[in-house]
Amino acid sequence: MIDKLNIVKNRFDEVNDLIIQPDVIADQKRYVQLTKEYKDLKKLMDKREEYMTLVANLDEAKEILADGSDPDMVEMAQMQHDEAKEAIPGLEEEIRMMLIPKDPEDAKNAVMEIRAGTGGDEASIFAGDLYRMYEKYCSSKGWSTSVMDVSEGTSGGYKEIIFEVNGEDVYGTLKFEAGVHRVQRVPQTETQGRVHTSAATVMVLPEAEEFDVELDMTEVRIERTTSTGPGGQSVNTTYSAIKLHHEPTGMIVSCQDQKSSHKNLEKALKVLRSSFMKWNWQRKWKPTLNAVKVW
Repeated sequence: MIDKLNIVKNRFDEVNDLIIQPDVIADQKRYVQLTKEYKDLKKLMDKREEYMTLVANLDEAKEILADGSDPDMVEMAQMQHDEAKEAIPGLEEEIRMMLIPKDPEDAKNAVMEIRAGTGGDEASIFAGDLYRMYEKYCSSKGWSTSVMDVSEGTSGGYKEIIFEVNGEDVYGTLKFEAGVHRVQRVPQTETQGRVHTSAATVMVLPEAEEFDVELDMTEVRIERTTSTGPGGQSVNTTYSAIKLHHEPTGMIVSCQDQKSSHKNLEKALKVLRSSFMKWNWQRKWKPTLNAVKVW
């Protein structure tokens, strides 16, 4: 365990030196990658220090117990020995988990899309319930959420809502939420007490940085329109809503929740980059995945 931690410490010291070098700071992509690596290694270094302290305490207690000349010291050493021996196994397991290589995407922020499926108005209400559930969960984790685009249902909830989540290890935590979610219940719109089945799809994408995806803006058509829904006269008469058309893939991304056209464009580009990154990944690996046979 100590040998492995010492190897990690060597890398930590190396990264610590690299992130203050002018040529690294000038290279934004490399600097951000090294900064993220530094943060991950720093957590491991804190555990290493805690582990080394416990091991030192255990060794010291063993020496005092072996000597046995001072009864008071022996009593204190026995307590120190027992505490360290009890704490070390749990800490070792924690460190082992931290040493497992992580998906580099896990530390990123996430873009989530919830879309009402089968079930009519009840599906929209269910999609709204899912959004509020995720919003409260994110708040409990200390993460921030921001709506990027929304299409409201006729009886409440949402036909579709796209929002971003910012925080620590967001994508790694939320990525398993992707898929179809179903609920069986008596809808608010049901007058005869019958149980209905409704569904909503959830998509979770790692938020792509500018340097993660080479997006050719000559292939992106930007459409500016007036916003729809509530917001007052200025919102509904100003061309602040943004719709991006990515010509090569046919992807269309909209954003209208901000009053500023510039801010809506910035948010829409985040979603487009994330979607384009996923599209590239699927195009690269789909032939390989299709060729795999499960026996």
